Amino acid sequence: MALTTEAVLALAPDASSAKAARGLTTPSQWPTLGANEAALWGECQGSGAKPYQTQVDLNGPAFRCSCPSRKFPCKHGLALLLMRAQDASLFGVSDAPAWVSEWLASRSEKAQKKEEKQAEKAATPVDPEAAAKREAQRWQRITQAAAELQRWLADQLSRGLGSLNHEVLKTWHTMAARMVDAQAPGLGQRVREAAEGIHAGEDWPERSLHRLGLLQLACEALARREALSADVQADLRTLVGWPHDKAEVQESGGKLNDQWTVLGLLTDDRDDKLTERRVWLQGATSGRRAWLLDHAFAGKGFEQAWTTGAVVQATMAFFPGAAGLRALALDTQVLNAAPHWPTTPLADEWQQLAQRSARNPWVSLHPLALGDAVVLHTGSATLAVVNQQSLQLNLNEADAWRLLAATGGQPVSLMGEWDGQQLRVLTAWAAQGTTPVWQRSAA
Repeated sequence: MALTTEAVLALAPDASSAKAARGLTTPSQWPTLGANEAALWGECQGSGAKPYQTQVDLNGPAFRCSCPSRKFPCKHGLALLLMRAQDASLFGVSDAPAWVSEWLASRSEKAQKKEEKQAEKAATPVDPEAAAKREAQRWQRITQAAAELQRWLADQLSRGLGSLNHEVLKTWHTMAARMVDAQAPGLGQRVREAAEGIHAGEDWPERSLHRLGLLQLACEALARREALSADVQADLRTLVGWPHDKAEVQESGGKLNDQWTVLGLLTDDRDDKLTERRVWLQGATSGRRAWLLDHAFAGKGFEQAWTTGAVVQATMAFFPGAAGLRALALDTQVLNAAPHWPTTPLADEWQQLAQRSARNPWVSLHPLALGDAVVLHTGSATLAVVNQQSLQLNLNEADAWRLLAATGGQPVSLMGEWDGQQLRVLTAWAAQGTTPVWQRSAA
């Protein structure tokens, strides 16, 4: 990771953490500061008698701090990196103290054990007949569950959406649980989302019918799965919530080496213990877009750090499927190079999105880049106007005003996630700029 103020702040879990970190960059608050090639460390004086011990593994970056914060990274870790980015001379080069070297050693030991476990797994012979039997049994359970779901959908529609009340919707959650029991949690999640959309907003009947229609299409596809192409079968596997093995993707997935620009990233808290991160990239030579999906549990943070606008030399191993977006990043190396921002005409963007939707109608988020967009606020919504087309933007109030202030009514390029109705903007950049003029806050 290029150690700049912008890159460090991009690691903040939310806007308040970034603000708090800025307030801790006064050297007098850190009685101890040190660094070597592998790590940074420091002791930050808090409200207690004993200072917080903060350390950063520069190979991650990975963070550890003795403070009680549940956020990751905490404000102390961010502040330590900020000070390094702003004035490296503050850090004396020395041998790491025991509390740092022990942590680094434990991280190295864990990484080695992980590699050994993966190597052992790869070396362990797999009984292909037993594996095929287990896979066939699971598909049979899923297919039977889909048939039950299809009959249930017919019952709901014959009853009519207008008859759906609180008591009836309880049965929807029961059906979702049945899908989970049948090893099809993805179908259960879609049933729950459909239930949550009932009576939500003025256009809820249209949106509900759309969700139910996609479920019906999934049931029909699962009934004739074996007659479909390998890519569509892979999409159905993803749809039902049966994850692809990352080791297999890394070994046999379609690979593409390129210089990849990080177009934008977003973290979402799925529940109290699970954080999801989506990173969108575009290849400089191939023009192909890639989507990296990672999860962090219990505030442990992510294995790789990504910064909007950074350029990375990497090989992308793409997951099987017709959409061709999700990938794993292999052999990454951050380059000191200007980003290759997309310049695709809007008509081509819509065409690519339509083709992707036709190949996989269950894709819920699409990368969309808009050039020469003027951001406007109408009082009830924030819009992006491109070639006399208006798109509604999905922004909280603070981010909307920050975007309006950053663009000042001038045309900019925007990149975000299109969900079929709104664009969740992640990044804005000027036509001749190399760094973003605006990024979505982490909050």
